[in-house]
Amino acid sequence: MHPGAWWLWSLSLGTAATRTTNPLLLALLIAVSAYVVATCRHPTPWSRSYSAFVRLALAVLLIRLLFAITLGSPVPGTHTVVTLPELPLPDWAQGIRLGGRVTAESLVFALYDGLKLATLLICVGAANALANPHRLLKSLPGALYELGVAVVVALTFAPHLIADVQRLRAARRLRGRPDSGVRGLFQVGLPVLEGALERSVALAASMDARGYGRTAQVPDRVRRTTTALTLGGLLGVCAGTYGLLTAEGGTYGMPVLLAGLAAALAGLRLGGRRTPRTRYRPDRWTPRSVLVAVSGAAVAAAMFVAGAADPAALHPGVVPLVAPTLPLWPGAAILLGLLPAFLAPAPAVPSARSAPSLREEQSS
Repeated sequence: MHPGAWWLWSLSLGTAATRTTNPLLLALLIAVSAYVVATCRHPTPWSRSYSAFVRLALAVLLIRLLFAITLGSPVPGTHTVVTLPELPLPDWAQGIRLGGRVTAESLVFALYDGLKLATLLICVGAANALANPHRLLKSLPGALYELGVAVVVALTFAPHLIADVQRLRAARRLRGRPDSGVRGLFQVGLPVLEGALERSVALAASMDARGYGRTAQVPDRVRRTTTALTLGGLLGVCAGTYGLLTAEGGTYGMPVLLAGLAAALAGLRLGGRRTPRTRYRPDRWTPRSVLVAVSGAAVAAAMFVAGAADPAALHPGVVPLVAPTLPLWPGAAILLGLLPAFLAPAPAVPSARSAPSLREEQSS
């Protein structure tokens, strides 16, 4: 499976999450991404990062609720849940309060808002758990090679860090030593930091041995054209995305976005001449990879159409409080995101018969 297909699928699900505050649809998006990750992820270091993203999403949700309780909310409400002691603030801090009346409407609004951001984080975590970052680097255009290396190093640092912490904590528990508290944190953190520094030195040596940073000479005319196309295309992408996300720019958003993408891709194509490099066994976009990316794009497109046709179904009311309902065809469209679970190859599980014995390992 092409790694770009996983990222397109997950980012499409995240885009669909930004179009709604309906908790039932957001919960369905989380369930779809979790099922695909549980079915398709391979036993690799980066696949363990999904649980870390889930914890981060829960922390974001709790922080959003805490802010709504302590700092108040602009949403008016009549159903008082609790009244906290309110601290007086100076005149220049008007509009901000600490404590006071906490209403059910403000809590529900904060829950919907935080759940939307949490769903987006979980979808990004699904891409980190499913896509091989090294293969993703090989698939980037030549103009983005340096940027891709920096991003891949950043993405692979967190999974390796989590694996090192789990390994060291398990080793300390086997030796009967504490692995929690301040003492355990220092005694686990120092070996983890030492391992991170060793990996950094090894990575720098391998990059230098492979000629990282070598560039080719290109004419000034080509370089100026590349800069103009890339910057103009990125500005067009930003303007088109803003138009799609606002109600006023719905007419010009898509044409500007497509024109910006075309200009940016042309600039990246020309910029690739400056960084000549070869690819060993490059990843191909197979029909299954295309279907995985299209399934995610179909979910995002369905949410855009549903938002234009029936916005009340995607944004349940808070004032007054109403129970959210599950829209039929947007919910059915989200289920299209389950298609990768049936298309992607299942992870290979080594059998006990194929695993070498300890004596065979020692003799080899």
